[in-house]
Amino acid sequence: MPSSRASDAAEERTDAPRGRRENEHEHEEQPQQDGRDVGALNEELARSEERYKRALADLENYRKRTARDLERHRIEIRDELSRDWLEVIDSVERALRAAPADEGLQAILEQMEGVVARLGVRRIGAVGERFNPELHEAVSVRESDEVDDRTVLDVVRSGFAIGDRVLRPAQVVVSRRPQAEV
Repeated sequence: MPSSRASDAAEERTDAPRGRRENEHEHEEQPQQDGRDVGALNEELARSEERYKRALADLENYRKRTARDLERHRIEIRDELSRDWLEVIDSVERALRAAPADEGLQAILEQMEGVVARLGVRRIGAVGERFNPELHEAVSVRESDEVDDRTVLDVVRSGFAIGDRVLRPAQVVVSRRPQAEV
């Protein structure tokens, strides 16, 4: 009898794959699965994939917009902080004009200029430059034969810029050629 058990088991093994294959053919022939058409399921899958792709694109756009907003906010804060430092630098420069020999004030001014330089701020407007309305604010005009017309003769208040953006224009005295009397 042990041999009949072995033969029964062998028959079951051969029947199982044959039975699976028959079931697979049954599913291919049936156009409906759980009451829905395969074509409808494919359409639903395509719509779901489209929604997924749109959601990914929206997420990427959101990330980019957020990064731009954060960068813009960081720049605004840096500019505001820099402008606050510029007011203090102006005060120390006025104090140095009153007491030019004060080495302590000079050291403080150099330290403050180092702080704003680390923020990317640079001084603009120097004597001898050609007047540029984007960088300079003319507070006075003085006639002079010694220099070209529209040359900066004196800097009343220094200007500052970060990169190519002007934080504060330099207030300057500009030369003008004397006009010949007619």
